[in-house]
Amino acid sequence: MKSTTGDKVLIAVIYSLLFLLGLLAFYPFWNAAVISFNNGTDTMKGGITFWPRQFSLENYRVVFEDSRLINGFVISILRTVTGTLVSIAATAIFAYGMSKSELIGRKPYMVLCIITMYFSGGLIPTFLLIRELHLFNTFWVMIIPGIISVWNMIIFRTFFKGIPQALEESARIDGCSNWMVLFRIIFPLSGPVIATLSLFTAVYHWNDWFTPSIYISDTGLMPIQTKLQQILNSNIMSEQLAQMDSAAQGRMSRMKAVTTKSLSMATMMVATLPILCIYPFLQKYFVKGVMVGSLKE
Repeated sequence: MKSTTGDKVLIAVIYSLLFLLGLLAFYPFWNAAVISFNNGTDTMKGGITFWPRQFSLENYRVVFEDSRLINGFVISILRTVTGTLVSIAATAIFAYGMSKSELIGRKPYMVLCIITMYFSGGLIPTFLLIRELHLFNTFWVMIIPGIISVWNMIIFRTFFKGIPQALEESARIDGCSNWMVLFRIIFPLSGPVIATLSLFTAVYHWNDWFTPSIYISDTGLMPIQTKLQQILNSNIMSEQLAQMDSAAQGRMSRMKAVTTKSLSMATMMVATLPILCIYPFLQKYFVKGVMVGSLKE
């Protein structure tokens, strides 16, 4: 069908609105990147919009020379990888059991799971529980409390219910146990939903700064996001200058070109880019994975 003038105008308006919305969403990130590459002292004058006024790499040099920030970056990577693998595996196994109608007590279990989505014990009881479990000030306090996600379990369960029962029956006739069916039949067929929920879980672990700030006091165990939050709430530059030894005093002139704002922007870029690089590789699974796991016939 030939497009009319009205259709062309409507398409032009739609694309213009989408472009403006995309620009509004992208500009804050771009502005943060520009500030991170600009001289910190010059940034304090204001007026930094689309391009650096005085290009400088001192902000990133300070970030990568600070062993505490690099250590936080490593902790974030370890937490994200470990937390995602453990959470997806545990949630998928739980969901596979909940997808079986012959499971005794399945409905009461489901009710208990749903309750946890709307109600919690609160911060103080949770803190006391974490302390009694001897998880306080350990790496595993960022992993164990969030292993099972009820929302992800429901998506997994619905997806597993859509897999033909005949496949499992054929596997059991061939001598497969429940574990073999899960790992050799169910998981290979669940690529889209596993990829999608893995990304959601990884983003949560990578961006979460609140949990370590409550349950971890050892700075050596804090991820980069928590340290970034501390930079935003305190003048870390004065602390760094105060901790310099005599051999490092020669860097003081360079440090004058770095401010708390410019350093926080550079740290934010270093903390954000890794997780953004994962999106293009898993984008194709989003719609398929979430929609298949959320529909029920």
